[in-house]
Amino acid sequence: MSIHDNEDVTEEAPSKLRKGIYVLPNLFTLAALFGGFYAIVMAMSNHFEAAAIGIFCAMVLDSLDGRVARMTNTQTAFGAQMDSLADMVSFGAAPALITYEWVLKDLGRWGWFAAFVYCACAALRLARFNVNTSVVDKRFFQGLPSPAAAALVTGFIWLITVLDLSKADFQWVTFALCLYAGLTMVTNVPFYSFKDFQMRKSVPFAVIVSIALVIAVINIHPPIVLFCLFMVYGGSGYVVYAWRRAKGLPTSVISTSTEEPDEMGLH
Repeated sequence: MSIHDNEDVTEEAPSKLRKGIYVLPNLFTLAALFGGFYAIVMAMSNHFEAAAIGIFCAMVLDSLDGRVARMTNTQTAFGAQMDSLADMVSFGAAPALITYEWVLKDLGRWGWFAAFVYCACAALRLARFNVNTSVVDKRFFQGLPSPAAAALVTGFIWLITVLDLSKADFQWVTFALCLYAGLTMVTNVPFYSFKDFQMRKSVPFAVIVSIALVIAVINIHPPIVLFCLFMVYGGSGYVVYAWRRAKGLPTSVISTSTEEPDEMGLH
């Protein structure tokens, strides 16, 4: 979602969400789920470029369902749970399976080890968010958001495929990237969430020009530009962590909240 996790589906605690099922936001969630499913099917058919594009499409759709729900005042407990389950498929299981099918299977046990670590960490991250939703600093994600992790892994596959390079030369690079993305998801490293960017507020003209320039740059060569963007974002959390630590500021996105989580082990 861009980098917005399913985690921006709601700003309220799950217990305060209304009951019921609304069509519009869940259509976006189902479309994002289809993107993940499509990516798996494409990977099974050795169409890895299409698989990567499917994940990126799922990212865009996932970034919209929460916004649509808030704009139409249709946030529900069902929608929040549906979104988490869809994200587990699109940004957890799908990238792990795609990466394994692409090159990790050639590494034998090390390959499925890396793929499983990524998948397990995605599940742990989503579960942690579900119980931490009301006590984290809304400006930051606790750990790398799962869509960004998926973009990092599948973006690399897309890049190597488009450049027509030998994937055998990148087996261990993929192994390391898969472990990095997976383990970074379950750290307490703060990643900027962009949630303080309000779509309905007026902005300077320069902001619109900047957005147009970003879109133009992405269109120059989407695989290269998108992978570079997510590489930068994937490392930005550690930069923020180091900066906050150097300044003596709290480094945990939980500790910056005014409330304490019910489960002490989440620190």
